[in-house]
Amino acid sequence: MEHPVTRFCSFAFTLLILLYGCAQQSGQNLPRLSNADSAWIGERIFANECNLNIPCLTSWNMGEDFPSLGIGHFIWYRENQREAFVESFPLLLEFYEQRAVDIPIWISERPGRDSPWRSREEFLAEQDSVRMQELRNFLNNTRQIQVEFIIQRMHASLPSLLAAAEHPEKIESLFHEIANSSTPVGMYALIDYINFKGDGTSPSERYQGEGWGLLQVLEHMLENRSTAPLMTQFADSARLVLSRRIDNAPPDRGEERWRLGWNNRIATYEVAPSGRS
Repeated sequence: MEHPVTRFCSFAFTLLILLYGCAQQSGQNLPRLSNADSAWIGERIFANECNLNIPCLTSWNMGEDFPSLGIGHFIWYRENQREAFVESFPLLLEFYEQRAVDIPIWISERPGRDSPWRSREEFLAEQDSVRMQELRNFLNNTRQIQVEFIIQRMHASLPSLLAAAEHPEKIESLFHEIANSSTPVGMYALIDYINFKGDGTSPSERYQGEGWGLLQVLEHMLENRSTAPLMTQFADSARLVLSRRIDNAPPDRGEERWRLGWNNRIATYEVAPSGRS
């Protein structure tokens, strides 16, 4: 009998594909990324999350209760774990299988495909184990598949953003305006921010009723348009939204320690890739 969590992941992945189909209709004006553009975006995300450091592909950040895996630091929860943040690693596993990529057997055979580690200490103690090395090698060797997954998540987010927005026509127009700005920088900013902080539509991703995803960044931009370059406006809005998150976070999470790194990441949304103007 199929595990309920596996059924849920299959449903969630199917929903992601359906949303992607809807987004293709809603997002016909999105620029088409070349292979070089996609490779650059993937490398930039890997640098943002891991500074291009392969051991970082299997991480468990201090102060968090879950591992973060792959170039996008996809979250993986253990059995029956419930957190505020949207879990993404099981969806990536489904994506691998849709692409006919074999995943490590010790993962595919796990009931529910839940994370096997009960604590950060247990995870860190296993860094040199056979299965951890296998997982790290697998994630490193399939980085391009992860890039495809991250890009598809951005496309699939648009219908959800519009459904949740108070002014969907304005949000859609701004989304397209950013996507077409300084190609591929605008697309990179949207893709990276959704992978980084979500689309902002999940009710669980809130502190004191305030979200921090792409929807909140776009809403703040709409309320505070200026004569600054578009990507500067986007970066300024993202910084403000994440500063608000830090201020609203429970004190025991200590999110102030993330501010500098988050701001450094956001600054990359204002810089053209090497060799481009």
